[in-house]
Amino acid sequence: MNPSLRTFLGSLVALLVAIGAAQAHPHVWVTMTSELVYAPDGSVTGVRHAWAFDDMFSAFATQGIETKQKGVFTREDLAPLAQVNVDSLKDFDYFTYAKANGKKTEFNGPTDYWLDYKDEVLTLHFTLPFKAPVKAQRLDVEVYDPTYFVDFSMAENDPVKLVGAPGQCKLTVVRPTDANVASNGSINEQFFNSLDASSNWGAQFANKISVTCP
Repeated sequence: MNPSLRTFLGSLVALLVAIGAAQAHPHVWVTMTSELVYAPDGSVTGVRHAWAFDDMFSAFATQGIETKQKGVFTREDLAPLAQVNVDSLKDFDYFTYAKANGKKTEFNGPTDYWLDYKDEVLTLHFTLPFKAPVKAQRLDVEVYDPTYFVDFSMAENDPVKLVGAPGQCKLTVVRPTDANVASNGSINEQFFNSLDASSNWGAQFANKISVTCP
């Protein structure tokens, strides 16, 4: 795990343990919505994410941030924290993995990233542009943490949208099954501590997005 991410998230683990929270993975929970952004020619230019963190993480992450009004954080107030987020996630490929017609497709670094804070929930917004626009009959995108430190779940309603897609394209969304999540219970913390960004263990908890276009 890279140093900035360890610093940012490691302190949260200490906080959870101190207040008697469960010590098994995951330690952070994210509710996500995503958009696949299309160009006029029908190619996909990138993935736009909004990740809402759990209330405990939101409270911890915003501690010590100076604001004009207590408990009210503007986008400008949260800008340094947003920078830490995107910098820290680089080594983990932003937990987002894509294949076009079965072939791995690379992203550039995030753009248009910011944090907002509403109803005591911190939400990270960012766009991952593809290195080259993707025009494929099938595009698959998976979101997961290889180390399962962070648990991702799709929002209940409209978790994924196609923005500007050709009308004949069809979207399929698959959430992790209850069986996948339950299977985690018998594994101890030492196992999770051995995982790193190159591990693929967390793939079994992937949120899967597939788009097919004729």
